[in-house]
Amino acid sequence: MKQLFLIPIFLISLISCEAQIPDKEGQIAAAVQAAPPEKQDRATVYGFDADGKKVLLREGTNEQICVADDPNKEGFSVACYHKDLQPFMKRGDELRAEGKERGEIFEIREKEAKAGTLKMPDHPSTLHVLSGVNASYNKETGEVENASLRYVVYIPFATAESTGLPTKPMVPGGAWIMDPGTHRAHIMITPVNK
Repeated sequence: MKQLFLIPIFLISLISCEAQIPDKEGQIAAAVQAAPPEKQDRATVYGFDADGKKVLLREGTNEQICVADDPNKEGFSVACYHKDLQPFMKRGDELRAEGKERGEIFEIREKEAKAGTLKMPDHPSTLHVLSGVNASYNKETGEVENASLRYVVYIPFATAESTGLPTKPMVPGGAWIMDPGTHRAHIMITPVNK
């Protein structure tokens, strides 16, 4: 009897999990909003299928690669980045799929980047992140609401000394360098929310 009671609960939970993943068009429309407006129409977009697996939703024709909001994570976050960051991003996805934790992923990619087996961009490459704890995509307006934009400019192995940047923001929203001297060195710019 107890098992029969659990079947409807299991089915309801499956249906509610499926409902969390927007349709392909909604995922694309939300994801590209992290890219500069003039780059959105031709960006490549990755999103998630009904099983929550990351899949290619649209092949693009410019240098931007966008990723839809991951339904398996809390909050809302979409991102777009330069195509030369794809090996770095793809390797992170592979390591997370293997069950590796954040620190472990950093160490593995650091070692691989230094060995030359993980190709990092040889020029500054930007990642744009549009996110928010209470953010969401409004299908009726076609806009992501309650989100803020953050800019990340990857400059592998750069340091505070080589860039002149501080290692912490000097003013709210000010640029600074994070992970200096590593493969993941990047300039952080987080505009102050209005």
